[in-house]
Amino acid sequence: MHDFTPVSALAGGALIGLASVWLLAANGRIAGVSGILHGIFSPPEAQWRAWFLSGLLLAGLAWQAAGAPVPLREGFPIGWAAAAGLLVGFGTRMGGGCTSGHGVCGLGRLSARSLVAVIVFMASGMVAAYVMRHVLGVAS
Repeated sequence: MHDFTPVSALAGGALIGLASVWLLAANGRIAGVSGILHGIFSPPEAQWRAWFLSGLLLAGLAWQAAGAPVPLREGFPIGWAAAAGLLVGFGTRMGGGCTSGHGVCGLGRLSARSLVAVIVFMASGMVAAYVMRHVLGVAS
C-alpha cells in the first residue's frame, strides 16, 4: 500500500456507485461487467451494452490522456495473460457474476448470494497472492 491515495479512491468509488445506481434506475440492469459483456451479442440489448463497455474503455484512455500514471506489468507472457483471462471468464460464469456485479451491486442490494460470492472470491484472491509470493516466490 505504498501508493494509496484516499481522495482518488473515494472519488472513484463514488463514481462507480453512481454509475451502478444510474444503470439500475434507468435500465433496470445490474452493472455486472461480465454479464454485460456476455450479452453484448443479444440484438435487443446490444446497444446499451456496447455504450457501457465503450465508456469503460474510453474512461481509461481519457485518464491516460490526462497524464495520469499508468503502471505497466512487464515480463508477463501474453499466453499467461490469455489463460488468466479465460479462467476469470469461466469463474464469473460459474459464479453467476463478477466483482462488479456481486461486490458493487449485489452488496449494495443486501444480497446474501452476493455476500457469499464476495467472501469466496476475496478469500481465493488472498490464498492465490499468498501462494504466489510466499510459496512460489514470485514478486508482484
